[in-house]
Amino acid sequence: MARTPGPAPAVTSPETSSVLARSIQDYLLHVGVERGLAANTLQAYARDLRRYEEFLAAAHVTELGHITRHHVSEFAQGLSDGADGGSALGLRSVARTVVAVRGLHKFWALEGMSDADPAADIHPPQAGQRLPKAISVYDVTRILEAAGTDTPTGLRDAAMLEFLYSTGARISEAVGLDVDDLVLPESLDDGPSLVRLFGKGSKERIVPIGSYALRALEAYLVRGRPVLVAKGAGTPALFLNARGGRISRQSVWTILKAAAEAAQVQTVVSPHTLRHSFATHLLEGGADVRVVQELLGHASVTTTQVYTLVTAETLREVYAAAHPRALG
Repeated sequence: MARTPGPAPAVTSPETSSVLARSIQDYLLHVGVERGLAANTLQAYARDLRRYEEFLAAAHVTELGHITRHHVSEFAQGLSDGADGGSALGLRSVARTVVAVRGLHKFWALEGMSDADPAADIHPPQAGQRLPKAISVYDVTRILEAAGTDTPTGLRDAAMLEFLYSTGARISEAVGLDVDDLVLPESLDDGPSLVRLFGKGSKERIVPIGSYALRALEAYLVRGRPVLVAKGAGTPALFLNARGGRISRQSVWTILKAAAEAAQVQTVVSPHTLRHSFATHLLEGGADVRVVQELLGHASVTTTQVYTLVTAETLREVYAAAHPRALG
């Protein structure tokens, strides 16, 4: 029996570009009428593309011709951890969203609404085990050293990025922190610095804070946060925006991107990259996988063991390059 397509759901977002909204609606009408997609699929596509529209608006992109491959790649990479500004998605939802965005750009290009297709070589994730992307200790160090200035927002930027790498926190955990979640000693000699993180399902865990991150946090708390909090209505949030409110995930993404560009790190990085690097560098340094599991807040050690595949691959590469009889 033929399936009757439902009407394409309207994409309405008062904060985003009307040009983008209309162009997305044109695509939804196309797939709803000409391709006969089911109503449920259309609704899912509408949600996915509304999220994409909001991401582009946050990046100040209002014209179809201004969208680049980098925008599409950043959006796709942020879907699994919510770094794009939305909620974190599972593998199947990420794949569906990427398919929707690819179809959208292909439609725009075929209809002459844009000159190029920036999503042509962006592919949805495949089912199976995915290796997390980590960057080297050297690149992390360059990024952290490039972050921040001696201004209230600069001190915040440095403290935020040092904190993310020091604790392996998810971006949602970091922006959700309150000052009272920190347990800081009077000095580095008075005991460990700790933070309470609230992960998925509001599960709480205690994670230590390294000395570099502690110094950056103390500088921000003494010389940065008081200035920022005075600009708002008062909030317990640890990391604040320039108006004195709680900082957003998208803002942290922008902060990290600026630091990576200043450090001339060529790899595309996101806040989740620092979490991946945190785990990978701990394992490479000899940490037990069970300890890393607790620090990351993984419910199952199986999730954490994916990182051991990364370190094993690194070992193989070093072995192949260094051993005189590795290759023949």
